[in-house]
Amino acid sequence: MDLISALQFLKLGEIPQAWVDEVWDLEFTQKKPFDDTIEEALSGSRDKSFRTLYQCLLTHAADQQQSADIDGASRSIWATLAENGVSIKSLVAVLSFFVLAGKAKAANVQQRVNGLHAASVYLLLLGIPGSIINQVFHEVLLDTCSNLTSHCWPQDSGKKRKKDGPKSSQAEGKRSKPQRKDGSEEMEVDEAEDEEEEEELHFSGQDLMKIRDAVVLLVQSLLRLLQTFPLKDRPQSASNYTEIFTKLLYFEPVIGELTFAAVRDITKLRSVPEMAFYGLQLLCSPKHGDQKDSLRRIFHRLLYVILMMNKGSRGKPSLLICSQAVLSTRDQAVHFICYLVEELKEVARPFLLILLQHICFQMVEKSEFRSHGAQAVGLLTSQMASKDYACFIKWLSNFSRHTKMVSRLFSVDVVMVLLEQPERKQEECEDTDLACFLPHKFLIQNLLFARRMDSSPTVQGHTLACLAQCLELPSLNVTRAVHNLFSAISISSQQTQKTYRTLPFRTVEITSTDGSSCDAKENLALLLRRVNDSKTNVRKSALQALVGLLKHDVIPMSSENMATLSERCRDPAVSVKKKALQCVGEMLAAKPDCSVVQKAWLQGVVPAVMDSETSVQDKALEALDQVLLSQVKLYSASRHLDASQRLTWSLLGLLCHECQNLSRYFSRAFTLWSKQKKFTPTFITNLISHTEADHGAGAWLLLSKVAASSSELPYEKILEAWDKMISSNKVTETTCCHILCVMGDIATHLNKDTKDRIVDDLMTWLKTFTLSLEVISAAVETLFQFGRSEDIKETQAFMNQHCGELVSICEAYLTPVILTEKGAQNLNEDLMVKHLHTLGVASLHCPAKVGKRTVLLVESVLTTHSDKLTENEEELPASLPLSQFKMNSMPTKVRAHGVITLGKLCLQHEELVQKYLPVFARELEVGTEVAVRNNVVVIMCDLCVRYTNIVDHYIPNISACLRDSEAVIREQTLIMLTNLLQEEFVKWKGSLFFRFMVALVDPVPAIASLCEYCLLHLLLKKNPEMFSQHFIECIFHFNSYNKHKSYNKFPQSEREKVRFSLKGSQHRDKRFRIYRFLLEQFTDAQRFNITNKINQTVLGLCVCVCVRVCVCACGLRCKCKATKHLYVEPPPGAACFADEELPLDAEGAEILSETFSILSLKEMKLQAVSSAAGGAAGEEPEEENMATMAKVVLQAAQKKVVSQVQKKVFIENTVPLIISLKSLLEQKRSPVLRDLMAYLQVTMQDYRNEVKEFFSGDELLAAEVEFALKTAEQERKMAEQMEVQMEHCSLTGDARTPTAQVRTQHTLTHITDR
Repeated sequence: MDLISALQFLKLGEIPQAWVDEVWDLEFTQKKPFDDTIEEALSGSRDKSFRTLYQCLLTHAADQQQSADIDGASRSIWATLAENGVSIKSLVAVLSFFVLAGKAKAANVQQRVNGLHAASVYLLLLGIPGSIINQVFHEVLLDTCSNLTSHCWPQDSGKKRKKDGPKSSQAEGKRSKPQRKDGSEEMEVDEAEDEEEEEELHFSGQDLMKIRDAVVLLVQSLLRLLQTFPLKDRPQSASNYTEIFTKLLYFEPVIGELTFAAVRDITKLRSVPEMAFYGLQLLCSPKHGDQKDSLRRIFHRLLYVILMMNKGSRGKPSLLICSQAVLSTRDQAVHFICYLVEELKEVARPFLLILLQHICFQMVEKSEFRSHGAQAVGLLTSQMASKDYACFIKWLSNFSRHTKMVSRLFSVDVVMVLLEQPERKQEECEDTDLACFLPHKFLIQNLLFARRMDSSPTVQGHTLACLAQCLELPSLNVTRAVHNLFSAISISSQQTQKTYRTLPFRTVEITSTDGSSCDAKENLALLLRRVNDSKTNVRKSALQALVGLLKHDVIPMSSENMATLSERCRDPAVSVKKKALQCVGEMLAAKPDCSVVQKAWLQGVVPAVMDSETSVQDKALEALDQVLLSQVKLYSASRHLDASQRLTWSLLGLLCHECQNLSRYFSRAFTLWSKQKKFTPTFITNLISHTEADHGAGAWLLLSKVAASSSELPYEKILEAWDKMISSNKVTETTCCHILCVMGDIATHLNKDTKDRIVDDLMTWLKTFTLSLEVISAAVETLFQFGRSEDIKETQAFMNQHCGELVSICEAYLTPVILTEKGAQNLNEDLMVKHLHTLGVASLHCPAKVGKRTVLLVESVLTTHSDKLTENEEELPASLPLSQFKMNSMPTKVRAHGVITLGKLCLQHEELVQKYLPVFARELEVGTEVAVRNNVVVIMCDLCVRYTNIVDHYIPNISACLRDSEAVIREQTLIMLTNLLQEEFVKWKGSLFFRFMVALVDPVPAIASLCEYCLLHLLLKKNPEMFSQHFIECIFHFNSYNKHKSYNKFPQSEREKVRFSLKGSQHRDKRFRIYRFLLEQFTDAQRFNITNKINQTVLGLCVCVCVRVCVCACGLRCKCKATKHLYVEPPPGAACFADEELPLDAEGAEILSETFSILSLKEMKLQAVSSAAGGAAGEEPEEENMATMAKVVLQAAQKKVVSQVQKKVFIENTVPLIISLKSLLEQKRSPVLRDLMAYLQVTMQDYRNEVKEFFSGDELLAAEVEFALKTAEQERKMAEQMEVQMEHCSLTGDARTPTAQVRTQHTLTHITDR
């Protein structure tokens, strides 16, 4: 078909000239309607007609070009149209009619397809030579046709994108909230309009394919236009085309990988994104303008593709959803940039550096976006020459110290990606000053490891986690660099690798291995401190880093380092506990044969089965199941154990010997497993097969835990083991105890004859007194199991018979030793201890068989009064301590066991408790033997459980041991009292709380840490108000101040006062350590109340304060009923300094000074107000850890309310009190005035602009406070300047961060200012 026939469907001859002129006058901005007849005729046009016309134009254009190439002359298409009376203006006007109709939101499928085809025809006409002369070109119509795809392609995800807008703005921080709110209102209106207009629009798959084909034709037309139509003088059009092609990259997914070539046949391009990339490539041609400008525009647009952001013409970019399609487009954009750099080389490389800087600078905090962004940076840097790469690393080094937390965080991500690339050689860099930035060592030590001291916990944690990953990289230089940070090995050999060319011209310092070793020790010490950091994510990352260093033998596999891992399994944070369990598991898998690792694994995992968090329990049980239970296979002497089985029996062997203290936790695990029915007959059979092996001790351990919950056991095997144990002395004590435990569990399943035989064996065994103390206790317990029956009387008769016999034997042994004068001279110490122990254990089962003579015999072990034994007339004076009697010749070990035995006798006889408790208490005061006093503490605490009311009077005597001279007694007392407080056998009365506080500052760090754990994780949960109730009294108590009416009035002896006093400047640090510890655990309500209570009871008497506080998110002008009233009433009998009820003498001045110092502590500030700073400087909240936006808004509103409440109370109550106190202190010329002004200076930091308003009643005081604030501000600025200068000073002057940051900002404007 010829061209003129193809144009017939457009009815150009019927178009009124007036309509054409009006369309041109409107400059194609509005759709001008036709007459009904013409419009109906044009509306009937089909896409086939447009395709025919397009093909005719394409053919004529090709023929015209071919003729021109052959003979230099050709018949112009414009001449053909003119000869046939076709008006170009009418043709363009009619095409615009279809274009504008397809652009409308309510356009149907046919209108959209026709509009796209009309736009394709127009662009094709525009690309034919002579189009401008023939007035085809119009800039508005060109832009409309070029961007028609965005209007014609149905935006199915449009409404979703509008809803996603607010979500993506969360990453922009709090400043974007108002914009988000306004935007949401506009979106609601837009959505309502869209629903009205597009309510009836539904596109089938066939419809979408039609539109897609039309879009492909339009994009092909754009590419043909760019091949022939220069944009050199039209930079705005070039910019528009760059934006259009960038949007088309997301049009549809690309199947397979894209390959970019310089010359292509447009019709062979398979997808729209592939065409779009080719279009961007065409825009780089010199005929479309300066290549540098073109590259800047393209790189700027592709920047947001790489960042996975949606950048409009105005406003901030919003984040896209990280779908597979978006990620694929990002990867294609990165490879396209690499292709451009490879093709254009020197022209593109400067813009590649700028692009990399912008990727870093505009990165958001979301971890997923950071990860993909860092990968993109890694791919792009691979295209850089060594000199450009070194320049980027230098810039990155400065960027890693940026004030924004996300910048420092992303720099660490980039370093990790760069470390995976092959290391560049310093010889490749032409600039010797930049060569030092090429080695991986610089990335690790100057960029990565430097962030270990970052002000942000998030950056610290991420840095430590990445440091652990470095050791997993295959690069030897990376591993060596990490080794150099923590170990002195190989440092000297690495020094020799440096060349003279890379050394700066300065003094060469020769450092020894010792100095490097010192740095390595400091780095390791810092890492260990990070394991105990206050921030959860820092502790987790530090654990991972520590595991990496241990696994790769960077640091020694010492028990101290492994203990650090196992201790974190009891961390307060659940996530840290789980991480620690994972870490010890990794260590066990990496070093299964190392006994230190095995012990650490047991000490970390086994106690976790009793954790308060169920998920931690499950994780520990799963680990124990995998490592221990599942590896119990059938044993055969002819078959070797594999590595997993050897590990299992090694761990069980440790539990039997070196880790016996974990037995209680291990038993808990079996209790839980028994409910899950894990102990099948097959498991029992396999376990029994190991009892006779070399590792049989572990098998008996497991069997002792399993026997109680297993109904069927191989009794014959167990009885054989029993007989072997009785007749042999080769069985270890631990195995004996486990066998005895198993025998006790199976006692009910044995017949009477077997029982009698076993009982006879037990009695014979016990009467030999050759057993260890643990075996004696286990044997007596097994004896009880064999004698137990349903009838309690029968059970007691059995125990009276057998245990009574043991008591008699022990009494018979003790009598000659104690009653004869020379009985103790040839004393067998071990035999004496075993008789005492057997007597104590047996007496618990037969109290009726314990006579007065037995008690006096045991008492005589501790002192000498044999005449009373013979006369048996007088009672032992209860008021005298054991040590005040005439000392006998018994060794301390015997006396210590004698105390334990006497305590066991007291447990069964109340009259003995009343008799010996004063003796025990006095022994704690004046006794000199550590073992005796330690056992006295244990006995008194055990008696408190049985005889609570009697022992309660002696709790001050027990708690006095918290300041004992021996650390072991202090620790024992702390543990025993904590248990009693937990079970509420003891109450927080008298001085007990303050003595626990003193234990917080114990000179032994382990005891202080144990006390902190007991208070926070065991006792505070039972009484959350405990700290706030005792806080004010701590001030008076620790300063030994007794002049207050209410505080520090509980009874205590002068000796106890001196022992627990923290009075004086030498103990000030200890007191404030206690104050800070207490305040850190306060809630904001408790801080508010304690501040007012201090004002009332210490500084000055106030009236009742009643404040209405809104607890909703409505703000200060809330009219809802979600409010509460906060009452602060003065306590009865309050005495204070302002009304001079408390004398302002030397002691009073110390109390007042300390009170002002306490009020100035940062821990005293309300967290809701002080958190306004948002943590570390420049730190933004990590989005993954943020609560929902509703919660954030609620917290912001509450913070505002609390701030105003605090301000109101301060003005109404504190300010008048301060003015009054200041006047009084000035009259007395007291040095406390200096502390008062320091308190005001700290407090008024939050109200520095309202000083005159606050102190309107005292203008002089207001002026003094303002002056103090100004002076403090000046000092702070000077200190910051000095710190910056010290931080960035260098002998070579290489790292000047401020200059680097200015240079960075200047460079970053290169993209955005055009």
